[in-house]
Amino acid sequence: MSPISGVRGEPAPTCDVIGPVTVDSSSAQLPPLDFRSDTLTRPDEHMRSVMARAEVGDNVIDTDPTIRRLEERAAEVLGTEAALWTPSGTMANLVALSTHLRRGDRFLAPRGAHVLVNELGSAAWLAGGMPDPLDHDGGPGRPTPETVRAAAGGSGPYYTLRTTLLSLENTHNAAGGAVTPPDEHALLVAAARDAGLRVHLDGARIWNASVALGVPPAALTAGVDSVSACFSKGLGAPVGSVVAGSAEFVEQARRMRQMLGGGVRQGGVLAAACLVALDRVDDLADDHAKASALAAGLRELGWEVSEPQTNIVLAGVTDVPATLDALRALGILALPMAGKVRFVLHRDVTSDDVADALRRIETGTSA
Repeated sequence: MSPISGVRGEPAPTCDVIGPVTVDSSSAQLPPLDFRSDTLTRPDEHMRSVMARAEVGDNVIDTDPTIRRLEERAAEVLGTEAALWTPSGTMANLVALSTHLRRGDRFLAPRGAHVLVNELGSAAWLAGGMPDPLDHDGGPGRPTPETVRAAAGGSGPYYTLRTTLLSLENTHNAAGGAVTPPDEHALLVAAARDAGLRVHLDGARIWNASVALGVPPAALTAGVDSVSACFSKGLGAPVGSVVAGSAEFVEQARRMRQMLGGGVRQGGVLAAACLVALDRVDDLADDHAKASALAAGLRELGWEVSEPQTNIVLAGVTDVPATLDALRALGILALPMAGKVRFVLHRDVTSDDVADALRRIETGTSA
């Protein structure tokens, strides 16, 4: 059986499935290797036992003590005055945008940002904002400060759009988990301030950025008006994010969360898992190492793959749907992202799994 052909534009060898993967249709199927997302991580026995013992209360009428502890700890780690637990990162972002924007306000975000393309248009539909994407001319996942200033523009006649917010993303999912270093972050925030904009940071994977850069998460949130962060991506928690900022912002955000149906009762059983997840942030370095190993192996097999900065590997192929089908036939699950095939490394995929995936792709068999 021929090896794969992974270079964009290079014809694939004769095989059973069109694409950069050669498949032996007679191969036996083993349990799948799942690289679709780091949201697949599951709570282990320790996390489940902590959840079972969690102290709880009604978090709408009064406050849940475990949620309160999580919010206080998250605010400290993120360098903000206060934080608010939400069931999901999408809700955390929507709460922030709904709090910052007035209906019809224009907001800026890097092209391909999660708030632009992966949240069902809720930034426009529910938060009432007019999104405007910015090119990544400052590096993967981020614009330059000059682009922010130019896009923000100035005041105009009453019937023109008001630009009021810059929404950043660190790491940037569609840019392959690209990180924005603290100095670049500071320049973008300064440009937004110069233009009179507020700043929201979608930090769903800010923990990955922190580990990759070797800096505390608070170094990546300096100057923002709000930041979201997720505990169910790579850290094993089944549910939960936070949105953080000033005490005044969180007071308004709490009302918005309730409007969106995010006020829960005895949510401490979920917050307990998030507290355990916070203890595991340093483990993400293992995921980054596995991503580098997978990327290196794919390049050796002829795939077009850049070096990942965190736990996401993007592979350029000639036909994304056909490649995903071919991978699935080998028992390898991945998803499309930004016109490429995305592999996400996480704690439930081992180094041995990475080696097995490369072997399956090279040989065209899962046996």
